Amino acid sequence: MQRSPLRTALACSTALLLASLTACQTSEPADTEKPTVPRDVTAQASSATTVHVMWEHATDNEAVTGYEVYREGEKAVSVPATKRMIDVEGLTASTAYTFTVRARDAAGNLSARSAAVPVTTPEPAPADEKPPTAPVKVRGTAGKDGRTATLTWGASTDDVGVTSYDVYQEDSRIHSVAATATKAELTGLRPGTVYTFTVRARDASDRSSPDSEPLDLTTPSAPGAPASTAPTGLRTKTAAEGGEYVVDLSWDQPDTGGTIPAYQLYLDGELTTTIVWGGTPPAGRATYRLTLTDPPGTRYSLKLRPKLPDGTWGDFSAQRTVVLPG
Repeated sequence: MQRSPLRTALACSTALLLASLTACQTSEPADTEKPTVPRDVTAQASSATTVHVMWEHATDNEAVTGYEVYREGEKAVSVPATKRMIDVEGLTASTAYTFTVRARDAAGNLSARSAAVPVTTPEPAPADEKPPTAPVKVRGTAGKDGRTATLTWGASTDDVGVTSYDVYQEDSRIHSVAATATKAELTGLRPGTVYTFTVRARDASDRSSPDSEPLDLTTPSAPGAPASTAPTGLRTKTAAEGGEYVVDLSWDQPDTGGTIPAYQLYLDGELTTTIVWGGTPPAGRATYRLTLTDPPGTRYSLKLRPKLPDGTWGDFSAQRTVVLPG
């Protein structure tokens, strides 16, 4: 028996309606859960017109997508979830402020505000004409869990006064403390990783000192993890030759159980060349000469990593900074 076109159409319409209703009934419920409150919020006056705000990460049932920083109850700035610090600028000297932080998720849910943190900007220093001296004797110890580290250093001096110290990891500022502190507790590190830290002092006119001497710190590997394959003891020496500059690098090669046939050299985080030996790869300490033609005063950060006997690339060395002489 043949079905009529009308009955067929009605049957199809009913099936589509049922499928639509079923899809609606099985769709994911809306995300209404708020993130947790950001922890350990701190506010440090970096200069007479700038405050550095930091906090520990919040959590969410889905994912935190950003943070909002409030000054005196009004939103001052928003940052992505990858950042947990920000400089709030354009402030008034000799003024008391309070700061709070909220976490935000993809659905737009905001956490409750963190506890308010008070801070007072220092007086302006119009006669402050010189930057502070560089911090000295930077020392550090890594936590046994491989995820924390403690840094200490000798105090800087300034013609007016130091207001804060900034800790940098590979040219990125990761922490700030008050001028009265010469110690920083770092968190969020990775086990079995080589880190290079430097410290700068800052004064009320927002002038920064030169970098301290770099500190290389390797966090302990996680239990059962393979040993680090990072080159160690990286040193650089820069000189002018004619109209060019040469940077002589030397480093101790890692023990990989075999010959290292090549290295990748990175400048400012970008691969610039692959070092391949013309003959038999050297044993022990290796050297390489890099030629640059940039203007005097150009600043570079560099690091390298080995090609392992199995053909994969190993861990990065500590980073070094070079400045082409004038």
